[in-house]
Amino acid sequence: MRSVIIPLLFLLMPLAEIAAFILVGRELGVGMTLLLVLASAIAGAALLRIQGFGVLRKIQQASRTGTDPGRQLVHGAMIVIAAFLLIIPGFISDVVGLLLFIPAVRDLGWSLIKTRLTVVTTGGLGGFSRGLGPEHGPSQRSGPQVIDLDEDEFSRTDGRGRTDPNDRDRLK
Repeated sequence: MRSVIIPLLFLLMPLAEIAAFILVGRELGVGMTLLLVLASAIAGAALLRIQGFGVLRKIQQASRTGTDPGRQLVHGAMIVIAAFLLIIPGFISDVVGLLLFIPAVRDLGWSLIKTRLTVVTTGGLGGFSRGLGPEHGPSQRSGPQVIDLDEDEFSRTDGRGRTDPNDRDRLK
């Protein structure tokens, strides 16, 4: 059933947008209709900038404190989708885009998908980890150590003393 709904939606959505253009154009006129489409695109770009920076700050704060950034990441994705829906011409997509800019609607969307979403966290450098606070600097983290070798101090072997046959460049 789901495999039929999405293609049908992609076929019917442009027809619904064209019908909405005709209805709005009949009521307001061509000039005002075009002005509304232009204003919605400008509003989408402005709202993306304003709310996008707010969500980015929340993601950065979550990464500094070591908390799960899943909610903020989904909110950020919804804001990008909302801005895209406002920027493309169409009144039905504008209504859906404006609804996605409302934080309560995004929270409702988050509550619907959070059970189906898994945020993978890592304890390494550059990732999110649970339980590590900002007091844990890079010197206290455990991770791969860097060993600096010259070319004559290094050889690639397969563990039994033989060189890797696939690494033809290193054979001398």
